[in-house]
Amino acid sequence: MTASLELPGLKVELDKLVYHHGGNLPPDQPHAFVYHLTIHNGSDRTVTLLGRKWVIEHTDGTRLVVEGDKIVGETPTLAPGGHFSYNSYHVTGQPGRAHGSFHGHDELGRRVFVRIPAFDMEIPGG
Repeated sequence: MTASLELPGLKVELDKLVYHHGGNLPPDQPHAFVYHLTIHNGSDRTVTLLGRKWVIEHTDGTRLVVEGDKIVGETPTLAPGGHFSYNSYHVTGQPGRAHGSFHGHDELGRRVFVRIPAFDMEIPGG
């Protein structure tokens, strides 16, 4: 098995982070952070993204790792110069920091990944 390559020119930007409290959230995780991301393909290769890995590091030292196939139910293919935007959320009971990566392959079947830049999930007034 070949190692994944962090493809130069492939990048993720956090477009917006929105805090939400209450509503239908579980009592032990009453805080939601809705994130809006755009994946930009500034490389010279067509890339298909197949899945993601998120790491949530809470302020109490605990860590939650979430891995899965697809990105919001899709496997986006990005030609050079293309992009894919979406939003999703993390729920939590305490402040923390989120980061991770998307993984997939290029048009020649080589495994690639792109890092999701870290962002803080700060609870207002907390």
